[in-house]
Amino acid sequence: MLTNPVVLSVLLMCVLCLLRFNVILAIIASALLAGVLSGASIEETASTLISGMSANLETALSYILLGALAVAIWHSNLADIIITKISHYLSKKRTWLIFAIAAVACCSQNIVPIHIAFIPVLIPPLLALFNSLKIDRRAIACALTFGLKAPYVSLSVGFGLIFHTIIKDNLASNGVDVSISDISSVMWIGGVSMLVGLILAVFFYRKPRVYEHRALDKQSQQEHKDKTELKMRPKEWAILGGLAVALGVQLYTNSMALGGFFGIIFMIIFGGISYKHIDDVMLKGLTIMSFVAFVILIAGGFAAVLKSTGGIEELVNVASLFAGGKLGGAIIMLGVGLLVTMGIGSSFGTIPILAVIYVPLCQSLGFSVEATILLIGIAAALGDAGSPASDSTLGPTSGLNADSQHSHIYDTCVPTFLFFNIPLVIGALIFSVIL
Repeated sequence: MLTNPVVLSVLLMCVLCLLRFNVILAIIASALLAGVLSGASIEETASTLISGMSANLETALSYILLGALAVAIWHSNLADIIITKISHYLSKKRTWLIFAIAAVACCSQNIVPIHIAFIPVLIPPLLALFNSLKIDRRAIACALTFGLKAPYVSLSVGFGLIFHTIIKDNLASNGVDVSISDISSVMWIGGVSMLVGLILAVFFYRKPRVYEHRALDKQSQQEHKDKTELKMRPKEWAILGGLAVALGVQLYTNSMALGGFFGIIFMIIFGGISYKHIDDVMLKGLTIMSFVAFVILIAGGFAAVLKSTGGIEELVNVASLFAGGKLGGAIIMLGVGLLVTMGIGSSFGTIPILAVIYVPLCQSLGFSVEATILLIGIAAALGDAGSPASDSTLGPTSGLNADSQHSHIYDTCVPTFLFFNIPLVIGALIFSVIL
């Protein structure tokens, strides 16, 4: 197990990131190590890495287009109207503001299933308010990650229905027939565990933290200085219409990229984005989101390399050999799930990998069906919070680092890893034995 390419490559990625090495270079180095350790040549590993990037092309494109939507909002009165309204109700309620952001993020998973699309639109305009309240952005990062993850873990609605359906289908393919209601009746434990983590994070990061007041760009700074009256103009209505179009197209086509594209086209046609400023808006959107987009692309390649090594299957098989009693088996299964998801950055993609071995393993150890559901669901979800390559961490960073004052690793990944993965492990261990 100590020579397993997945274990060593994920550990290398984590160590390099903690040493503040560039995330993209860290993932590439880790992928090359995994390939070489599995017996492949560097050329073969590089080829697998590059071809695997295609899995996340749509997501990367979506990020760029959403960045352009965010820039359009910043150059209008909408950003100031949003800040004014929120400031009016929550200007002196730091804690409630953090929980309100968590609630909005939760809605992005089910009520309006747009996932991370709201972050580059909503969060950057609020940075000035966060700064004035001296809110520690690590608490905001935890609130956003909670909202992006807890609903799909615990609720069979929106993205949660997709997640629970994957669990159901993979249990069925391994001889355990359950319903969606059976899964949701157990997976609420994951949501409650994450809620405990969020409360602890808000308490831990309650002390004021000072940030510089930085304009997002010179043009928006000048526009904000010139504004004497905040009101909805035709430009703002065009932008709102574009956002509605983006949402509608995404829901209809299940594609954030198409939603972003048609939203931008609508804004251009109706004056939300000036025709002569199209290049400027797209360039700034690219500038804001390019880092996140490239990390997402490289992460797709890294996942492909990890899968090609055979190390994941070996890791899961080793877990079955060393599992003793229920508690020991649960600890090993959760640990393996954490490693796999940290590496590939996707809870949804981890379930099929784990279920093949975990279902018979749980049966041999005497776990109930409910406990089996919980262990597989939580094992897959572990690591999504805290992984440098997960959209549950990249999304929050993309918004909070719009003014270059938020570290992806130390201000998003480390806090979310500690405050969500630890409660999830504890909750899964306790209830898997009880159920």
